[in-house]
Amino acid sequence: MVEAMSPRVLRKIPGEAWDSDAYCQQGGYEVWAKCVIKNDPQSTIAQLKEAHLRGRGGAGFPTGLKWDKVLNHRIQEHYFVCNAGEHEPGTFKDRFLLRHHPHQLLEGCLIAAYTVGVKAAYIYLNHEFAEEKAIFERAKEEARAKGFLGENILGTGLNLDIEVFDGYGSYVAGEETAMLESMQGRPAQPKQKPPFYPTEFGLHGKPTLVNNVETLSNIPNLLRNGPAWFREVGTSATPGTMLFSLSGAVNRSGVYELPLGTSIRHLIEVCGQGVPSGHGVKAVFPGGPSFSMIGADQLDLPMDFDSLKKAGTGLGSAGVIVVDDATCMVEQTLKFSHFFEQETCGQCPPCKIGTEELATLVRKIEDGKGEEKDLAKLLQICGFVKGTGFCTLVTGAAVLVQNSLRLFRDEFEEHIRLGRCPQKPEPVVAG
Repeated sequence: MVEAMSPRVLRKIPGEAWDSDAYCQQGGYEVWAKCVIKNDPQSTIAQLKEAHLRGRGGAGFPTGLKWDKVLNHRIQEHYFVCNAGEHEPGTFKDRFLLRHHPHQLLEGCLIAAYTVGVKAAYIYLNHEFAEEKAIFERAKEEARAKGFLGENILGTGLNLDIEVFDGYGSYVAGEETAMLESMQGRPAQPKQKPPFYPTEFGLHGKPTLVNNVETLSNIPNLLRNGPAWFREVGTSATPGTMLFSLSGAVNRSGVYELPLGTSIRHLIEVCGQGVPSGHGVKAVFPGGPSFSMIGADQLDLPMDFDSLKKAGTGLGSAGVIVVDDATCMVEQTLKFSHFFEQETCGQCPPCKIGTEELATLVRKIEDGKGEEKDLAKLLQICGFVKGTGFCTLVTGAAVLVQNSLRLFRDEFEEHIRLGRCPQKPEPVVAG
């Protein structure tokens, strides 16, 4: 992993990640202490609104507005959940934060939970993150020993803890309504929205604040330095920095913190040090496989929520996957189609059937058994299933195939014409 060139979230902490002394020496828990002593949640929320912090988990929803909805809900029993169920291909920044910056995340969680006045607070952790869980638990104990966590916090009489909940380690389980369902002992299946927005009907049917790991990791530094400091970088609509998980065909993959609005080209050529073996870029998934690819002619697009949406794709959780010009796009499409097929929870028939049909047809074409009519059938299925699920999984599967056919239809047609993948040797027929 590689840390970034604009250290606003990723602040280097000497020593072990769980070392509370090192974190406190850099101002750690100062904001948390002020929040507890001042006891002015409206002021905290006002600063988030002024900073225009948007959620870093995918949707880019204004963080201050979400906190405000929970705090001022007519129902007074509130809950808080940090969503650390990261499972999407090409996304690993939350895992990086858990492993290297657990105190910063913990402080953000405490501030969020206290501000909206919760009955209980949790972090939903992907069960595959065993090392990260151990580090976070160690950080909790260090914070508890200093009086920042647990009972009678800082002598104020406040009791607040962050309980770790072992998640299911599946893609759908990370969707916030599915996550909350699983935390209540039910199958990890998304709920249709509305009415099941967590701010209205969340854990135990009560208003629940759900924030992503990176969003919460922004909170301590933002409140310490102020909204104007936060808005110094990024764009006017999406200020601040974002952590980009860069993987695929680059020489140096890793987690990079960059101002929002930085070009895709800069991330690939400067941070990732270009494409290996002298190859060029064929395509880029700027927000993971659930969002449309962009072609090599769009590398100067700025990476922020609004610019990418205008370009017909999305930033998502900033899992940037680079595909080089030596890659077969039918095979690449099949890999991600298989992922969606495996990860559907089966609740919505269009999703269960659609993801299976799409993967089966793309596999048929990659295996050299495809027919021209299969291309029309793929697009027909995409049209049927797109937007029909309780979550976005089936829509992501449809967008993947539609976009692949739009940009690289010639490669699908070549597979059908040759009866094999052009990049694989022609089978030898025994004489």
